[in-house]
Amino acid sequence: MISEPFVIEKSRINRVNPTTRVVFATAYSFIVALSYRFPSLFTAVFLSGLMVCLSGLNLFAVAKRLAVVNGLILFIWLILPFTYSGEPVLDIGPFAITRPGIILSAQITLKSNAILLAVIALISSMSLVTLGHALSRLRIPEKIVFLFLMTVRYIFVIESEYLRLVRAMKIRSFKPGTNMHTYKTYAYLIGMIFVRASARAQRVHQAMMCRGFKGKFYSLYKFSSTRLSWIFSTVMTASLIGLVFLEIV
Repeated sequence: MISEPFVIEKSRINRVNPTTRVVFATAYSFIVALSYRFPSLFTAVFLSGLMVCLSGLNLFAVAKRLAVVNGLILFIWLILPFTYSGEPVLDIGPFAITRPGIILSAQITLKSNAILLAVIALISSMSLVTLGHALSRLRIPEKIVFLFLMTVRYIFVIESEYLRLVRAMKIRSFKPGTNMHTYKTYAYLIGMIFVRASARAQRVHQAMMCRGFKGKFYSLYKFSSTRLSWIFSTVMTASLIGLVFLEIV
């Protein structure tokens, strides 16, 4: 089943209008991604960390997500400073570490962490169904929202079908190896997943049509702009203006 580790129903951030959070998360990510000066990037990392702390999320779970992303960024630090042209600051045998390479690697690191923390605090803290309805309120095309919600609903069903087929293979003493039998078995496995997914989709479509489905999901929850939402909007607007000011001054 789909895991939503950052969704806490009674957290402070969930009292903010979801559409407001989506709008500001998008604007914040664009501004941070287009920033290059270190004062604005360090400020962005601080603001993102502050959002995570105020949202009441599990900091250990957030740290695990950061560890995965920074593990990938580590490869950038191992490659970019040695391959990016510019003024060398250190020679290691036949290789030279360049100043522009270090600067670019640092910028990528700060941007990635700032955007990830902001998205975790503002987007990952809401359920995927709530996110879908928030996108609908923002006039995202209904077909895209419908596809998103159906994917969220049934992706774990396909996963359960896959696990059931894998268990059946293990019961029949299947042991993978580097031979033609293994390749054929995995090809049959992938084919059966597609066949069962197609059959499931047809049954679900027929059931929805029988219930009068007309291409749109309706939410019984009304997104209201509370006082906390207005305060959040004011603070985020001021923060975005501050980041732009630090970038252009």
